[in-house]
Amino acid sequence: MAMKRRFIAPPRGEADASCFDHPLYAGYACFVDWMRNDAWPGIDTLNAAMPLSDRRFAAQDRALLADGLHYEVRIGERGLIATREENWHDLFNAMVWCRWPGLKLALNARQRMHIAKMGPAQRNRAQYALTQFDEAGVIVRVRDPALIPPWDTHDWLALFHAQADAWSRGDIAVAGVIGHALLEHALVPGQFVVGKALVVQGDADDEACVAHSASAIAAGEALNDPLELRPLPLAGVHGWFEGQDVAFYREAACFQPVRAGRVYPPPIIWQG
Repeated sequence: MAMKRRFIAPPRGEADASCFDHPLYAGYACFVDWMRNDAWPGIDTLNAAMPLSDRRFAAQDRALLADGLHYEVRIGERGLIATREENWHDLFNAMVWCRWPGLKLALNARQRMHIAKMGPAQRNRAQYALTQFDEAGVIVRVRDPALIPPWDTHDWLALFHAQADAWSRGDIAVAGVIGHALLEHALVPGQFVVGKALVVQGDADDEACVAHSASAIAAGEALNDPLELRPLPLAGVHGWFEGQDVAFYREAACFQPVRAGRVYPPPIIWQG
C-alpha cells in the first residue's frame, strides 16, 4: 500500500501571495499582513492581537516544554499556547485563536476533560473528533433543510452544481474555516482538500453560527465521535475552484461516494 505523503508547506517567500485572495482566507482578512509580509510576525505581534486576557502565545522551546505538560493541559493550567516560530501551521493556529477565541476555548476545555479521564497517553473517539475539527474543521450554515439530503448521500452534483444559486444567495455557505491545517494546505493552490464540517441549520449569520457551534461543543452536544463530521470537498463550493462543470463533480478525486451504512447526525439547530 502506498503511504500518504506528508504535506510540506512552501517556505515563506515562495508561497504565491495571490493564494490569500481565495475565499477560504476571507474570514482572516484582518491578519493579511501576517500572511503576506516578507517577515514572519513575532510572538509579541501575535499576543497583541489575542482578544483573551488569560491566554497568550509562547515560543515552543526547551524552556517552555520543560514543564512536561500536555499541549492542551498547558493552555488550561498556564494559559500558554505553545507556538513554533516561523511556522505556517502554528501561525494559522494563532490566527484561528485570535479570530474565534470562544470556539478554541471550547475545543481546549473538552480536550482537557477527556485527558483528565483517559490520561495523556490514550485518546478516545471524542478526542479524535475534536482534533480532526481543530485541524480540518469548517462550519457550514444552511437555511434550506432541503439541501441536507443530497449531502447525506454524497450527491455532489446536486449539492454543488445544481444548487449553485443557493450558494450564491447564501442559503448554504461556509460560515467559518476553523481548521488551521486547511489554511496551510491552501498555500498550494489546486489541491482537493476536504473539510470536516459541522452544520448549523437556521437563519443565523456567520458569527452566530460559530458561536452556536462553540456552545454545542462546550456542552458536549457535538464532536463526540469523528463520524459526526460531514466531509465537505472545498473545491466544490461555488466559486472556490475553476472548471466546476458537470464532469468535474463526477470525476475529481475529492468527490467520493458515501460509504455503505454511513449516516450523518442532524444539523445543529439555530434558535435565535
